Amino acid sequence: MDSFCRGRLRARMATGARDIERAQRLRHRAFIAGRPAVRPRPSGRDADAFDLICRHLMLEEAASGALLGCFRILVLASGAEIHRSYSAQTYDLSRLEGYDRPMLEMGRFCIHPDHAGDPDVLRLAWAALARVIDAEGVGLVFGCSSFHGAEVARHRPALAWLAARHLAPPRWRPRRKAPKAVPFARLAETRPDPQRAQRALPPLLRSYLAMGGWVSDHAVVDDDLDTLHVFTGLEIAAIPPARARLLRATAAA
Repeated sequence: MDSFCRGRLRARMATGARDIERAQRLRHRAFIAGRPAVRPRPSGRDADAFDLICRHLMLEEAASGALLGCFRILVLASGAEIHRSYSAQTYDLSRLEGYDRPMLEMGRFCIHPDHAGDPDVLRLAWAALARVIDAEGVGLVFGCSSFHGAEVARHRPALAWLAARHLAPPRWRPRRKAPKAVPFARLAETRPDPQRAQRALPPLLRSYLAMGGWVSDHAVVDDDLDTLHVFTGLEIAAIPPARARLLRATAAA
């Protein structure tokens, strides 16, 4: 994907080790710094082995080059490669092994805390992702959508809303793999307030769902980052036509 600008913002692929380090330091600030329940990283970087096999997308202020957001992507030729994904470490994704088109995993998405309320950064992220999707012929985008804080009670209304409205189709639905998981069946007695539940959703997950995305039938507890996360999928062909047109218009050169 070539670098492109939208207003004051620019999206581009990382071009070397320095860019990846910048992304890792932003991730550390977004996911780890100032959170007592999260194990500190003396390096000041959030890094793992998947950084070596992924491409990293940088969301910057065009004038200054300041990094406002980032995420990484892993493109798979088909579901036969699903075991290579980060998500496959904590979800049994064997039902997706028969998916016969390219797939894209989006991970470690974050926005600089000082710009967390800026919708233009999220829009730029989706525009950049749309360019990659079209270039690679991707049929399914997936990843793990995280809620800050691993306490189930804190996220119960949002999780109950997901369970009631947004479960994955049975043919693709992930099975449980992680030892610490929260089956949505336990939330059956919860009647979520729609407005409260949707306000509690992470912005990226809210975007997925608005385009027809779906989630696993359980959440996974990630003690390392003090989060709960749900597997999230979005079939490109299922995006409502009006939203697809808007997304591609935003991504157009």
